[in-house]
Amino acid sequence: MSVLVGMVDVLMVAFVGEATVSGVSLVDSINHLVLQFLFAMTAGGTVVCARYIGSGDYALAKKSGGQLFSVTTFLMLLLSLLLFFGEDSILHLLFGTVSPEVMRDAEVYMRFTAVSFPFLAIYYSAVSIFRAVGNTRLSMLVSLGMNLLNISGDVLCIFGLGMGVEGVAIPTLLSRMVAAAVICIFLQSSDNALRIDNFGQCKLDGRILREILSIGIPSGVESSLFNVGKVLLQSLVSTLGTASIAAYAVAGNLVTYLYLPGNALGAAMVTIVGQCRGAGELGQAKDYTKLLTLLNYAGLLPICAVMIFGRSIWVGFYHLSPQSSYMAEELLLAHSLAMILWPVAFLLPYYFRAIGRAIFPMLVAIGAMLVFRLGFAYVFVAWLGKDVLWVWYAMFMDWFFRLIVFGTAFRKTKPIE
Repeated sequence: MSVLVGMVDVLMVAFVGEATVSGVSLVDSINHLVLQFLFAMTAGGTVVCARYIGSGDYALAKKSGGQLFSVTTFLMLLLSLLLFFGEDSILHLLFGTVSPEVMRDAEVYMRFTAVSFPFLAIYYSAVSIFRAVGNTRLSMLVSLGMNLLNISGDVLCIFGLGMGVEGVAIPTLLSRMVAAAVICIFLQSSDNALRIDNFGQCKLDGRILREILSIGIPSGVESSLFNVGKVLLQSLVSTLGTASIAAYAVAGNLVTYLYLPGNALGAAMVTIVGQCRGAGELGQAKDYTKLLTLLNYAGLLPICAVMIFGRSIWVGFYHLSPQSSYMAEELLLAHSLAMILWPVAFLLPYYFRAIGRAIFPMLVAIGAMLVFRLGFAYVFVAWLGKDVLWVWYAMFMDWFFRLIVFGTAFRKTKPIE
């Protein structure tokens, strides 16, 4: 749902003009890093809440939820103020060579999205609490409402009122404010066992806060460095010419759908393994991890088959040149076949985070990215003169390394730890 809504959002922005599309995309590259850090922090809250639920201590589960609200809202408020009042300096430092029209739209869009960050912190903190008890249906429905409100606002402001970048920015802000309010109402319902009873639960508690940060910070660092690595790879691909850039972009967009089952099951694994860990049942945690990994393979089989046998159709939607289309199809084929490595390489880190070993997957991910994904990509392309496909061959080496390390560590994890 999120992928489809994002595609519709970009499509409507395109009707405003190229300057607006460029300005919004520049700011989104910054916002993406902020959101990834927020996701990592709230994932830490989910793990801690799930552990206390598993141990039957709902009082501490509530308190951990309050701690999560406090720390994420405070951090996002500081970041919001920094980006709102310093947007001119930040954007000129990062993208000083763009045209004045693009810079103007980027500044406007950044101000509005910066104001929305505290509301996103409230929203995702509440979502993490619902996920800790296994209630993902509610957050899905609220997310659906938020995205529909955003799209409706875009249509009204852009096509009805003829607005520019503000027509995209204002609905984004309002939809996030509404989503935060709605999910907090549900959170405080008398039927919810994890509702925040008093402000004392939000008063910072060093012990619980350390538990959340011990998971959130390593995950946030890993996610941030991962995105920096993607930017560096994009820079490397840009040296190969327009056809390679277009093929890489299209293939990268299409393979996003291959990750959806794994990302969804990873979110489920955090809750399930966290509750098992809190109950002292690491044996069950390992069994559920194996089951969820097998489910990921089962979900990937039909999706990869559709991608492989229909690759010319999917690439054809983008109206590329024959050369770019050929390269995009080759990339899509290689990536779909290599997905046999992905579940073990990327689902098992959720298990280690949920049992309290968040630093381990962070170190493995950073090492794999530097040595294989980045190091070998530059060796293949910059030194050996290989084509764009070898950028993904280096990525597959990264996946294989993670599979070996995480698979071995998982097998050696004792159920009585």
